[in-house]
Amino acid sequence: MFPGNFVATTPDKPAVIRPATGEQLTYRQLDERSLRLAHYLRGVGLCPGDHVAVVAGNDLRVLEVYWAALRSGLYITAVNWHLTPAEAAYVVDDCEASVLVASADAVGTLPADGGGLPKVRHRLAFGGAVDGYDDYDAVLAAQSTEPLAAQPRGQDMLYSSGTTGRPKGIEPRLPEGQVHDTMDPYTAVFAPMYGFDADTVYLCPAPLYHAAPLRFCGTINSVGGTVIVMDRFDAEDALGLIERYRVTHSQWVPTMFVRMLKLPRQVRDRYDMSSMKVAVHAAAPCPIEVKRAMIDWWGPVIHEYYASTEGSGGTFIDSVQALAHPGSVGRDGVMGVVRICDDAGRELAAGEIGTVYWEREELPFRYHNDPAKTAAAQHPGHPTWTTSGDIGYLDDERYLYLTDRAAFTIISGGVNIYPQESENVLTLHPKVYDVAVIGVPHEEMGEEVKAVVQLADGVTGDADVERELLDYVRERVAHYKAPKSVDFVDALPRTPTGKLVKHALRARYAVA
Repeated sequence: MFPGNFVATTPDKPAVIRPATGEQLTYRQLDERSLRLAHYLRGVGLCPGDHVAVVAGNDLRVLEVYWAALRSGLYITAVNWHLTPAEAAYVVDDCEASVLVASADAVGTLPADGGGLPKVRHRLAFGGAVDGYDDYDAVLAAQSTEPLAAQPRGQDMLYSSGTTGRPKGIEPRLPEGQVHDTMDPYTAVFAPMYGFDADTVYLCPAPLYHAAPLRFCGTINSVGGTVIVMDRFDAEDALGLIERYRVTHSQWVPTMFVRMLKLPRQVRDRYDMSSMKVAVHAAAPCPIEVKRAMIDWWGPVIHEYYASTEGSGGTFIDSVQALAHPGSVGRDGVMGVVRICDDAGRELAAGEIGTVYWEREELPFRYHNDPAKTAAAQHPGHPTWTTSGDIGYLDDERYLYLTDRAAFTIISGGVNIYPQESENVLTLHPKVYDVAVIGVPHEEMGEEVKAVVQLADGVTGDADVERELLDYVRERVAHYKAPKSVDFVDALPRTPTGKLVKHALRARYAVA
């Protein structure tokens, strides 16, 4: 549904609270401010199907922009503010945003001279004056609060990097109908599954530029609940907020579980977790021991889903099922049907490992401006079956188990990292002859990024060369994606045709 639906019944109820600053938006304020921005967007010529981009931290105004787009029939792209200027500019340009909204403290993510964004016609900034940007709050203050004649429902268009590391925009179909009387697909699935309603108090500890946090916050606003949004995750702060606000629902990545579990027992026992009804985790595989420990601590409120930003499908598993089927990411049937296929596209029997496809009645998305990548995600014989490249198998009860990551994607702290980007940078370094970037096991983060380098003739690998290479990458890609260490080897495993045998390399670092 839509936050405006609750103005008549609970106008002063907090829709969103930001504990770090004490700010909050009531349902009346969220409706009015998103309406004013919607008037502005129409006034500068945006029509249904056009695009808006937002670059900001976990500020309340991100949700104002989100709902302004959704009540205007627009696509909204939330951009990771940790990217380098070139990376962020690529996303903003590729999504064809006509309007860019940014926080003053995140503008540095974008090109300093305003270049590289030829399609952006209007820029708004909040949280401080920024050269070349109009003041967001002043623009809103000048707009009408008259109802819009039509409010077609918009949708998010978020970016997920491909196997080459080049970001790709995931463009879903725009929903039919008006925003106030239709339900987005995420709310339709997750609200009944997890019991989201007007009494829900939802803790968001993750960045709003990620798909799940943004969509779950939108879902909570859609049903009239309250969102508690953290500026950034901190283990003890999260526990304190659960107790303070009597949080009923939350969503995490496994790394957050690990960090909370590592708190001293006396710190963990200091906080009351009894209000928690559902704690959802996703984004990365959760170690069996971590999940068991969380269930022991919080009780059988731990739920997991496996899905992708593409929204092709999803599996779901609760605490009881997880204890009975350790390591599984759940069963299908709610969002598509899982099909496990071999390299030729033939469907495999239970227990056989292959590529995970999702069967849907129609293709749920396309990659923006990239029909080739869209086609590559489709099954060769069933165009409405799609895959993100994950590998796994089904058991006899249709519980899904994942055995590998898509194209050796590194998942560190619940964030996808694509090694090709760092490999491409290091390949050009004069001291590097050959390079591979892989994920190696890490106790807290799940995986950590490592570069394995064969040096050029005459170069000796030592601490100074390692630091030089690490700094070289960090100057060219976002720091969280860059390698944390470098190993020097005599040669990398390659086939006679030159193809890197990365699984053999990863096996050297696997935990026995």
